[in-house]
Amino acid sequence: MELTELEKMKKVDIRTVDIRTLEDIEHIEVDKSLPVQERWIDFAEKIKNPFCFICNGMVVKISYAERKESLENKLVQLCMSMEE
Repeated sequence: MELTELEKMKKVDIRTVDIRTLEDIEHIEVDKSLPVQERWIDFAEKIKNPFCFICNGMVVKISYAERKESLENKLVQLCMSMEE
């Protein structure tokens, strides 16, 4: 996958995307015996657009952070900010 292709995929608008072009993540099976980097490549090839796909019948758009902070830490921060 080229960087320009990834940028184009990242910019997909879920309000106008043709859902027939999206893969259902529930049907994607990744070979867990592969090393992490190869698993990512396997997933990206099968999902076709790692930024926009279908899950439980709904169109989902996600983004990936460069940081290595966990979702759990982010949720704790969110909850703590709500207490203030």
